Amino acid sequence: MDDVDRKIISQLQLDGRATLERLAKSVGFTGMGVKKRLRKLMGQNAIRVSASLNPFFFKLFPAIVLLEMESGEAVQRLVERFRDCPRVVYIFKTIGGFNLVALVVAEDRDTLESISVEKCSLRSSAGIRRSEFYPIGDVYFSPFLPVREFLAHKGRRVAPCDVDCGPCVRYVNGRCVGCPSTVYYRGSL
Repeated sequence: MDDVDRKIISQLQLDGRATLERLAKSVGFTGMGVKKRLRKLMGQNAIRVSASLNPFFFKLFPAIVLLEMESGEAVQRLVERFRDCPRVVYIFKTIGGFNLVALVVAEDRDTLESISVEKCSLRSSAGIRRSEFYPIGDVYFSPFLPVREFLAHKGRRVAPCDVDCGPCVRYVNGRCVGCPSTVYYRGSL
């Protein structure tokens, strides 16, 4: 990454809809020169321009989940189980006591509690030695998160984590809005 790439990336981070003309003006290139740089960066999978959501604007409740997994196989099973979960924003593999860290979102406090303790929770997976769950109060620097809205298609009978929301007691009692990828969903994603 050279100075031109840095300037282009910085401008796109401030405004992902910046025009080629505006980017060109900020770096001293032609629009075609910037377009070639962008095509190269995107083609190398170095950057992606996409929409991020401010969870607080949409009245979502983000949380951090810390997981100490007992084996590499348990990590892989958990990652595969939640690969298509619309509530899981990120899963990070770390080197430390908690070897997985996840960022999740929920539509309300009751649903946040459900994704903390119920069968659809990251914490309910096999192979977890210990876990901690921390709802997020404030986000500093940038509140925007790449919430995976494209996974909230509301067409499945069973959630991607292989849990059926229909008979869930919390769902039946109105204490959870269900999974955004299922026909049961009653939330805002």
